[in-house]
Amino acid sequence: MNNLADTVVVDPGFGGGDKQQQAGPAPQDASVVVPPPATKQSSALKKTSRYRSRSLSASSTDSFSSASYTGSSEDGDDVPPREKVQKNSKGSSDFCVRNIVAQHAFGRREIEIAEQEMPGIIALKKRAAEDKPLKDAKIVGCTHINAQTAVLIETLVELGASVRWAACNIYSTQNEVAAALAESGIPIFAWRGETEEDFWWCIDRCVNAENWQPNMILDDGGDATHLMLKKYPTMFKLVKGIVEESVTGVHRLYQLSKAGKLTVPAMNVNDSVTKTKFDNLYSCKESILDSLKRSTDVMFGGKQVVVCGYGDVGKGCAQALKGQGCIVYITEIDPICALQASMDGFRVVKLNEVIRNVDIVVTATGNKNVVVREHMDKMKSGCIVCNMGHSNTEIDVNGLRTPDLTWEKVRSQVDHIIWPEGKYIILLAEGRLVNLSCSSIPSFAVSITSATQALALIELFNAPPGRYKSDVYLLPKKMDEYVASLHLPTFDAHLTELSDEQAKYMGLNKAGPFKPNYYRY
Repeated sequence: MNNLADTVVVDPGFGGGDKQQQAGPAPQDASVVVPPPATKQSSALKKTSRYRSRSLSASSTDSFSSASYTGSSEDGDDVPPREKVQKNSKGSSDFCVRNIVAQHAFGRREIEIAEQEMPGIIALKKRAAEDKPLKDAKIVGCTHINAQTAVLIETLVELGASVRWAACNIYSTQNEVAAALAESGIPIFAWRGETEEDFWWCIDRCVNAENWQPNMILDDGGDATHLMLKKYPTMFKLVKGIVEESVTGVHRLYQLSKAGKLTVPAMNVNDSVTKTKFDNLYSCKESILDSLKRSTDVMFGGKQVVVCGYGDVGKGCAQALKGQGCIVYITEIDPICALQASMDGFRVVKLNEVIRNVDIVVTATGNKNVVVREHMDKMKSGCIVCNMGHSNTEIDVNGLRTPDLTWEKVRSQVDHIIWPEGKYIILLAEGRLVNLSCSSIPSFAVSITSATQALALIELFNAPPGRYKSDVYLLPKKMDEYVASLHLPTFDAHLTELSDEQAKYMGLNKAGPFKPNYYRY
């Protein structure tokens, strides 16, 4: 580390994606602790008579974890994690979580429950544990931190890797799970309700550690890649590979590649079949209902819903809501996706055509300013607005942070935005990823994604020199099929085997891969 002459090139908070526009920290009790420096709040966020019950910033840093059914993440401790001196049972203090003593035991039970519904990643751990394919790998991870991703993290360690981990979203961390990982000796820096400053500090602590130099990155959104490239460019060049699993992060990687700034190989697992179909489609199909129901107690039957975007996430959301009796409209820019929506029985409209009548608005585009103040001014009172995309840019939340509107917190991650005439809309998770902020996601779907990520890390780390150049690659088809095969025993599914004659006729290897790369599932 001492031989690296890195200096700060640019503020790592620039282009922060999912963490931008984050409100400042909640007011602290001066008798307890002196609060750390915070980013400057806009005047619209200051607590005034226009903000009922609690200020928006207090709402933003609420520590309650909706993903925990018992509410264990709310420990009532007002001391910021960065101000605490904590140690695990082994005496290590190389972590920063909310409360390791009070929460680690519950977090361990959460992880054990998740393992029961994650057969693929557990099977991979058992099969590869002896070979240690990630021996000498030093992985910086920046993902959602919940019970399911904890299973992935511990699998990577079991396969020989040394890891340091931070959260990719300020709201999705399960505090008790982070505590359990810290207790097991994993350097983890994450808690629910981080400020933007906290967020970048946590990633920096993972990247820039004493006597530890990362050689792999596992990213969800591109923030760890972004920070290392901008702040530690020399260290970045020594990385053997990047694995990225989100639309936002993959978009950033392709931008870097096009600009000639990507100096290491990267694996795009977001567009692997086992990610797009199972995480984006099937997982979102279930979790959109869970998050809406749990946060608002809404009854779906007969409700008018508009889903913005008909990609895999939009398809899953639209199918689930239709199945519950909703009248579903779709907005799309892509004529192919629009035709798919039409053939699936949905009306494809422009947002302005239905915005006055709909009861629920769901964004799933990966774009920015899809729903803006002009749209929200036209919404009827009680309309629910939420985002299923990774980034917080789809809903123009800043357009609602004006002195003429009143913010009223009614639940964790649920705000009423009240207009002067008394009309209100219900905003979930301040426009951030609603299924991870307001509910939980199916462990089985995460098992598929986690196995895909683990295999991508193993492939890049063990690849001979020259196999992968400084570019963005798709996961090899053979690995996609292997991940799927790991999960088939759960359903007692029996694959048919090709005869030699059949394999020759089809021009296939009997062991696969069975489809060309251009095949669309």
